[in-house]
Amino acid sequence: MRTARAQRSVLGVLGALLLALAAVFTAGPAQAAPPSPGAAADQRFIAPPAPSDAQVGASLAAASPGISPAVNTQHVPAGGSFSCGNGNFCAAVWDPTTSDWKIFFLFACQRYSVSNWLGNGAYYNQQTGNATASIYGQSGNVLVSAPADGGISHGINWDAVWSIRNC
Repeated sequence: MRTARAQRSVLGVLGALLLALAAVFTAGPAQAAPPSPGAAADQRFIAPPAPSDAQVGASLAAASPGISPAVNTQHVPAGGSFSCGNGNFCAAVWDPTTSDWKIFFLFACQRYSVSNWLGNGAYYNQQTGNATASIYGQSGNVLVSAPADGGISHGINWDAVWSIRNC
């Protein structure tokens, strides 16, 4: 009887260790550390005006801009304000399905593939530590090298953009 009880205890401990180990490996990529308490506050930005060729109301054939892997997003009306938090590379892309700007917040350091990013928009590099973002075309060529600059608004035509590495 003692051997069965001891075996169950050992199996229970091993099972708990396996679950803890699985949790470590499925947690996902590491994130950049949040800004220190003394860091400057997040800046507020004004979204660009609506594109001149934007249709009022969503088109049935339109597709919402997307990104992979997924990031936090926010919809902002033309001329509306939003915050691009410290440590983020933020991109404003017109969303024809909602007739407003879709703001993408790229925080984790990696390469992101974009889809349905069309027309003129803007980017803001609020990253820290002199991180330089690279914006790539279809063949992997660098279209724009964007050093961290305190989040100054930069206009861009997203038509040729296929991916972004934010650091």
